Amino acid sequence: MPHESPKMIQRARQLRQPLTPAEAMLWRALRGRQANGLKFRRQHPIGPYVADFYCAQAQLVIEIDGASHLGQEEYDQARTAWLESQGYRVVRYTNSEVQENTAAVLENIVERCQHPPYPSADEPSCRRSSRATSTRPRRTISPMETRK
Repeated sequence: MPHESPKMIQRARQLRQPLTPAEAMLWRALRGRQANGLKFRRQHPIGPYVADFYCAQAQLVIEIDGASHLGQEEYDQARTAWLESQGYRVVRYTNSEVQENTAAVLENIVERCQHPPYPSADEPSCRRSSRATSTRPRRTISPMETRK
């Protein structure tokens, strides 16, 4: 995972102050582990970018696209491609989706977090468990086994 520069951390802190109405609505629903016990961060720096919301457990980046994103579709696509190349999943919602149907957006986010990507065999899992320090070998579960 890329290391965030002090400049990016400062930028993320600045962005936390003026939340858009849609971001504020979603943050009220996500903060404090209200969404199925998942921890979310807002305006979280990842490499050269700042994600609107981020769930580390599921490696999920949530972007809320409003008027400021009009005309920057190419930039958003490049940003999404970079984040995905680093192992993150990205989901985007419009301001109107969040404002008009917050419950459905929240349900979709929780669903995506419950089915995180499966790490490749040569990549350690980023998910933590209470047995993280155990010396016992872990049983590998295939994606098909988890959906039974």
